[in-house]
Amino acid sequence: MIERWESDDPRDARLALGATGLLREFNEAGVLTAADVHVATRTAELVGEPADDVRLAVALAVRAARLGSVCVDLAGLPEEDGTLPWPDADGWLDRVAASPLASGSVIRVDGGLLYLDRYHREEGQVRDDLLARLATPPPVVHEGTLAAGAERLFPGAGYAEQRAAALVAARQWTTVLTGGPGTGKTTTVAGLLALIGEQAVRSEGRPLRIALTAPTGKAAARLQEAVEDAQRAERFIADDRATLGHLHASTLHRLLGWRPGSSTRFKHHRANKLPHDVIVVDETSMVSLTMMARLIEAVRPDARLILVGDPDQLASVEAGALLSDLVTGLAQRAPGTVAALRTTHRFGAAIGGLAAALRDGAADRALELLTSGDPALELVDPDDTAAMDALRADLTRQAVAVRDEALTGDAPRAVAAADTHRLLCAHREGPWGAAYWNRQIERWLGEATGVPVGAAWGHEWYAGRPILVTANDYGLDLFNGDTGVVVQDGDSLTAVISGPRLATYAPSRLGDIETLHAMTVHKSQGSQARGVTVLLPPEDSPLLTRELFYTAVTRAQERVRVVGTPESVRAAITRRALRATGLQRRLADGRPPA
Repeated sequence: MIERWESDDPRDARLALGATGLLREFNEAGVLTAADVHVATRTAELVGEPADDVRLAVALAVRAARLGSVCVDLAGLPEEDGTLPWPDADGWLDRVAASPLASGSVIRVDGGLLYLDRYHREEGQVRDDLLARLATPPPVVHEGTLAAGAERLFPGAGYAEQRAAALVAARQWTTVLTGGPGTGKTTTVAGLLALIGEQAVRSEGRPLRIALTAPTGKAAARLQEAVEDAQRAERFIADDRATLGHLHASTLHRLLGWRPGSSTRFKHHRANKLPHDVIVVDETSMVSLTMMARLIEAVRPDARLILVGDPDQLASVEAGALLSDLVTGLAQRAPGTVAALRTTHRFGAAIGGLAAALRDGAADRALELLTSGDPALELVDPDDTAAMDALRADLTRQAVAVRDEALTGDAPRAVAAADTHRLLCAHREGPWGAAYWNRQIERWLGEATGVPVGAAWGHEWYAGRPILVTANDYGLDLFNGDTGVVVQDGDSLTAVISGPRLATYAPSRLGDIETLHAMTVHKSQGSQARGVTVLLPPEDSPLLTRELFYTAVTRAQERVRVVGTPESVRAAITRRALRATGLQRRLADGRPPA
């Protein structure tokens, strides 16, 4: 069924009061919002397009992008919900394609799919640039040196998967390295960089220029830390450490070079390429179609591009399902481009088994594991008063521990304390939302310490407040998704942000900040904690999907607590977060854009 919104408020901002015809009917049915209607109406008026069904199609394309899809299959929509007053499907797409809107810069029809023009161009650009990279002659490598290095860096059967993936990636310009948490993706990257570095010294007599990058500051920090940890192993010799020892990870925005006044254009682009020989992108599932288009156009054709991520996680909050499309599309066209790691090393058997059950859609198995009594897993009934009281005690204890460390002024210990546990929510608002639980935990913290904290008490900034950056601030070098803690600094407070290196800021300089006692699952991507508590909303929540549940569970290293009913667990596992795109098909068949 098509997702709808509901409201009994005649003044609801989502209602387009001046809408007419099909736009009005679909708006009142909760399919379109006022923004969808207004965009369709205004653009149609500008080109003189009167047809009601064409205007509806434009509004549906806008809606699709708002919900994360790059395009919309008009022919398939009536099959999803037959209760709506759909136009005659026979010839609908042809009528849209013949509209002046499709010959301008508003919409495009391609392969039976309807796109907004921007996403059609970006999808075509990503496809064209990737296929051009695949057509480039592969890098020259010294096979003897490569084989010897691989045996040293990935010794024995325990590293067989990583060794095979690194050898594949060393011999080509573009690699998609996939695997769930704990499968050794970063270990593979570290060894691969050492292998390529050895080749560069042998052939060119110079060190590699390597860029480590990720969509968020937290993910970039984790990537750098993991690469630094990997090189400390005995199998990494002095030359390997020379290659890896001075790497600094950054966000994609920082790597590409932000430009004032633009969020989608950067200093580095097709006419001003990045100087690096190797670019590693971690958490690629979080990268939007737009950002990938900007990145690939800025990569030199003779630079290795290594895209790392887990295709089973949530996709970007913006339009696209990029990593999933790359894995499936490239696997059909150039199978060697995709290297998959499958053996999990991070989790114990319980969390690893639960992650596998979620990935496979095995609801019965997931419930069996959650109720098995294993200390690493717990299912909490939200109607169980005693269990919810225990949850409150745990969350309060965590908040007090962070505050105690923050009051000492020890920033690293305060940050570490905040990272021991994450409370993850599907929603932002409402009784199951992050905002509600942040207020609750602040109230409990105030009761436990005798010091009221939180905006409700006029104490928004306080020692021990975990914080989340919610928007890019290029001037301060802060990026959406960065996290930190407020600590006592003498008689004042300092905000400490954890990135590749801890950075301190006066609270008065920070604008787009949220409290982080609880956070949404989307915001948690790229991070991990020793333990996580996942709040599942009721089973009728449209946000409850397998990808969301899997992403939440795989943030944990040691313990997972799920608060929800068995019905919510089943709903989450059986419902997929599917997005409509055309990139997979374009990559597989190599057809040029229309």
